[in-house]
Formats: sequence, C-alpha cells, structure tokens
Amino acid sequence: MKYVSTRGKAPELDFEDVMITGLARDGGLYVPKEWPFFSEEMISKMDGCSYEEIAFQVMRPFIGSTFTDLEFKEIIKKSYKDFSSFERCPVVKLKDNIFVLELYHGPTLAFKDVAMQLIGQMFELSLKRRNQKIVIVGATSGDTGSAAIEAFKGLDSVEVFIMYPDGAVSDVQRRQMTTATENNVNALAVDGNFDDCQARLKDMFNDFDFRDEINLASVNSINWARVMAQVVYYFTSAIAVGAPKKKVNFTVPTGNFGDIFAGYVAKKMGLPIEKLVIATNQNDILDRVVKSGVYKIERVKPSISPSMDIQVSSNFERALFDIFSQDSLRIRTLMDELRISEKFKLTSEEVEKLQAVFESGSSSEEETNDTISSIFEETGTLMCPHSATGTKVAKEKNDDGDVPMIVLATASPAKFPNAVKAASGISPKLPAHMSDLFDRGERVKMVPNDIKRIKEIIIESINS
Repeated sequence: MKYVSTRGKAPELDFEDVMITGLARDGGLYVPKEWPFFSEEMISKMDGCSYEEIAFQVMRPFIGSTFTDLEFKEIIKKSYKDFSSFERCPVVKLKDNIFVLELYHGPTLAFKDVAMQLIGQMFELSLKRRNQKIVIVGATSGDTGSAAIEAFKGLDSVEVFIMYPDGAVSDVQRRQMTTATENNVNALAVDGNFDDCQARLKDMFNDFDFRDEINLASVNSINWARVMAQVVYYFTSAIAVGAPKKKVNFTVPTGNFGDIFAGYVAKKMGLPIEKLVIATNQNDILDRVVKSGVYKIERVKPSISPSMDIQVSSNFERALFDIFSQDSLRIRTLMDELRISEKFKLTSEEVEKLQAVFESGSSSEEETNDTISSIFEETGTLMCPHSATGTKVAKEKNDDGDVPMIVLATASPAKFPNAVKAASGISPKLPAHMSDLFDRGERVKMVPNDIKRIKEIIIESINS
C-alpha cells in the first residue's frame, strides 16, 4: 500500500513513513493511492467477530509490511484492553430507528482514544525497531490533546507538546492535559483559538529545518493513521444494526472532518452507507460549503461544544481530493485561494459531486441545549453537547424509517458537566479513575500565538 499527498508534490510513502511523517512536505495530507474493497460476503463474515478481530481485518490492508500479522494483532489487543466496555464501541438504540454509537469508553472518555491508543502502540514498536526518538507536537480543541498525552506519557522515545486554545476547552479537558506528571508530556496554553493552534502546527511542519532538527511528528488527524483507526467503528456499528444486508446512515458531529472522513473511507471500502450527514454547531463552515459551495472562514464563535469551534477543517482537503478524482492541481489551487483570501468557491459540478456524498445540518446553542434536555426526559440518556448536536441534525435527516440512523456520540457527558447540567439539571459524574481530577496539581506553559516563541519553548524544553 502506497500513499500520495493531496497536493501531488511530495514523494509516495509506505504506511510506516506516513505514520511517522504526518504532514506531507508539500503541505498536503497523505491518503492511500487506492482503496481496499470488502465484498458483501466478506462483511457478512465479520458478524459475530470481536471489535479487535474486525479492527484487524479492516486495517490490515492499509499497513502493508510495517507490522507482521502477529505484531499487529498484539498492538490492537493492547490498545483496547482497558476500555470500559467489552464491546469497546457499543451501539445503543435511542428511539425509533435512531441509534447511538458510544465512542467514549476509552481512558479519556472521548472518541480520540480509539485511534490514539492504537497509534501509541504502533509508534512505540516502530521507534524501538528504528532506535529513533521523535517529538510529537499536536493542536487540540479539547479531546485530541488529552488522548495523546494518555497514549504517549512515560514513553522514553517520545516527547509530547500539546497546544490548546487558552480558555476555550472545558475544565475537564484542560485538567486531563495539565495534570499529567510524566516529564515527557507538556501542555501549552496558546493565546488564540484552535485554528491558531492548528496554523502554528502546520507552520512547524512547513519549516523543514526545524522539523528535521527535532524529528517532528504529529498525531493530529492530519496523520493518516488516526483516520484509519476510526474507519473500524463504522464497520462494527453498521454490522450491529444489520449491515451489509441492510443499508445504514450516519450522522457525525464534525469539526476537523477526520471522523466523518473515516466514514467516507468505510463507504469506499464497500460498507453500504446511504447517508453521511455532517453535523455542525454555530461554527457552520462545513454546512455552508456543502449547501452553497462557498468555503469562507469567519470568526470562531465560542460554544458549549468547543471541539467543533473550528473554521479551518483540515481533513476536508482529503475528501475533496478523492471526490475530485485525486486532482492534486485543483486541490493546490483551492488551498492557495484559502490561504490568500480565506475563502474558495467550488464549481457547480464540484458542488454536485460533494452533495452526492455528504448531507449537512447545523445546531444552534439553544437547539443543542433543547436536545440534551429532551433526550434526557424521553430516554434517560445524558449526552455531551457534541453528541446532542449530532442527534438534533440526525432527527432532521432521518426521513427513511427503514434505514437505521447511527449518531456518533463522541464524548462522555462527564467531560462537559457544566453544559450538561445547565441543559438537563443533572451533573454527570467522572468515572472512578478520574474522580480526583480536580484535586491534582496542574502543569502548563502559557504561550503567545507566535510561531517563533513556540518553537523556542519547545527547543528549550527538549534541551533542558
């Protein structure tokens, strides 16, 4: 399996190099040169298999010769052994034909654990074999950072720096990042928003001298391995509600587009997905581009669903690249327009192609609060604001009672206790392993939104 950059100017790489490299040197994102395909018969045979068994089958074609079958099976086993649900990512019926895919049974209570725990195990084995050390720098709107710190803390071969927007994550999300005691992990509170953090991360990757000097790597969803791991739960959940004999719809709370792009990949691989619905909060750039073809950056509006408070959605580039028949010249043109004028416009033909794959909807703050409240009253289920955003949009798009609609519940309500309590009157409790989170000391560096200073802080920390 070879991987190519969405911008067409970087060398083809194998899986291991893509995993370690992260962002392509031409500024693009790596995607597989071709998609593996599973027939209806092959998917049917997955019914009754464990999450780990399906994970091996789905991901095996992507990794090539990076790991032996035995090594990869052991990596998968270690990655999910501490999830609190035996099913790892269980599917629960909400009401009528709407189901919830619970992705928050990992150590940090968010869907990012599904990929990050796997990446941690893969990095550890790969770096050990290479006798190599790396520096991971990540940007987070809340959940990626805590999941990365949990996955990589204490590893001798990895130094981790996580940038998050100061004051724009929940208290639980912040403390999950700032209370780690291991010396190889560092939380950086940036004076800016998530898009600023993500832009500084890309600045570092595009500074090749700095990138090579510190051996820079990334575990943001610009890293293909993140997306690959998330494809698995589309297969497991679809099979749980009757696929491949039955078609299935998905609604995905969407910020950086990695999670719903994984659904797109699953569809390309043969999973009978009828609808892929993008759900956004008031930062609705993705809803707007699907409906109008205009991708225009606006001011980020802070919300009760901070992981979706994003305007620059990195993985959207991957989707456009594949939908537009891997036209790297067109992608370079669009990304240059975005960089220069903070917007681009798709042609009417391109909009048709986009709308043939994705539907979209948005949820206001009031609508999200109402959904948290009404779902709790009707079913007794508490939802985080992101999952409630998805549920609100799913209800609107659920116009075929014969096709199950699966909503991705991306985080535990306990990660957003203030928002959930304000909407439902119920304060969700943290699990036992996090019960003392607010008693732990915090360790964080405050940094300006300045690439020169951020790089200096990283170098100083590495050399100390």
